[in-house]
Amino acid sequence: MKKKSLLIVCDGLGDRPVNGVTPLEAAYTPNMDKMASEGICGLMDTVLMGVRPGSDTAHLSLFGYNPFKYYAGRGPFEAAGVGLTLKKGDVAFRCNFASIKDDKIVDRRAGREEEGLSELSREINNIKIEGIELIYKKAAGHRAVLVLKGEDLSSNVSDTDPEGEAIGYNKSKPLDDSAQAAKTADILNEFTQKAIKLLAEHEVNKKRTQKNKLPANIILARGVGMKASIPSIKERLGISAACISATTLIKGVAREVGMDLIEVEGASGHVDSNIKAKMRATIKALKKYDFVFLHLKGTDEASHDGDFESKKNMLERIDVEVIGPILNDVKDCTIALTGDHSTPISIRQHSADPVPIVIVGDVREDKVKKFTERECAGGGLNRIRGLYLLNIMLDISDRVKLYGA
Repeated sequence: MKKKSLLIVCDGLGDRPVNGVTPLEAAYTPNMDKMASEGICGLMDTVLMGVRPGSDTAHLSLFGYNPFKYYAGRGPFEAAGVGLTLKKGDVAFRCNFASIKDDKIVDRRAGREEEGLSELSREINNIKIEGIELIYKKAAGHRAVLVLKGEDLSSNVSDTDPEGEAIGYNKSKPLDDSAQAAKTADILNEFTQKAIKLLAEHEVNKKRTQKNKLPANIILARGVGMKASIPSIKERLGISAACISATTLIKGVAREVGMDLIEVEGASGHVDSNIKAKMRATIKALKKYDFVFLHLKGTDEASHDGDFESKKNMLERIDVEVIGPILNDVKDCTIALTGDHSTPISIRQHSADPVPIVIVGDVREDKVKKFTERECAGGGLNRIRGLYLLNIMLDISDRVKLYGA
């Protein structure tokens, strides 16, 4: 009998030991451990062994799309995530509101403080550049999307985001000798300068400064790309699919592969996100869709902040508020729990360390009893590639056709 499938991803789940233990090993997670005891476990390289996955390439792979074939930059996914539809020739960037002082980046995320960012985004959207239609739209948190529409543009330009602090921002440069790349780099640099001028004396930033908050006084752009042609998940696998996420990028990837997006009130993507509401939305969605994807971001945010206790606490919240109720209420369903990549506290960025994974359903149970990085290494799944996960889940759910006679 065909069953439903649920994939739960804790963003940045995997880690390395700090004082002998990872946050997952230190956390009290009886429901995750129950899954490990009743399921089949292993490790997973979401993209490839030894490759540090971006969140975009990792999720493409988890949805069954080879990122080396379908990935064309982060910007187009961010644009899709805020509801923008790109046309051929449009160039999209993923942007951060950031803070700069004396020409040096103080904070690449403007303190993660969202006060006034919607108003600033509307102002920036009015910036004029000759011959170009410019769209600037706020995304989740400190993030935003910049889309350039016009003739003879190129995505082969460098970022303005230095991806570091206490240094200056980068000037965009063409990455080839084409006139299109030179033109696009000049446009991005002109946009950056006009944004700095607009933001410098804006009332929003004056109010932020008066409240001892960092000003959002520069826009950093990266992840440039153009729209790629991606077949829908319905076309490829014949299943209906839905995504529950508060993260613009993840919603964009899901939208581009043809998933329906389910919005949840109070879901923010931060450690204080309303994950109970996301859990309820997931249970409801499983009554309608063949495949449901639930994305939980807070674990990754804590990792990038280097906050061991916050990551541990987020894992414990997920165990109680999400995993427990789902295990109690969802029946006859293949459920996989994993991460999209590791984000070790020690380095505060993505790494190529494989992530733990457990699948419960009609599986060969193994001897693993705890859902941790080191315990899952001894599981029956062994070490798999993320590109194959969805097929594995659909096979367990009796939704895969016979290959051959």
